[in-house]
Amino acid sequence: MTRVRYFAAAAEAAGTDAEERAEHSLLELRTAVVAEHPALADILPRCAVLVDGVRTDGDLSLDDAELIDVLPPFAGG
Repeated sequence: MTRVRYFAAAAEAAGTDAEERAEHSLLELRTAVVAEHPALADILPRCAVLVDGVRTDGDLSLDDAELIDVLPPFAGG
């Protein structure tokens, strides 16, 4: 199982700030979380995704991953 943490608007859209997931790839994870949390469909494509602390934009095996962070764009100031 991989722990997925959602931050800010992503947490609001998911209705939770964290959950345990069992998908085997980042593509499978993206598809599954949007199916379960439809409000993520608009924000997830704009989010930075970190797998064990490393930003990942493409697909990736999650078989050895422990932590995924979903970070929406933040307004700076």
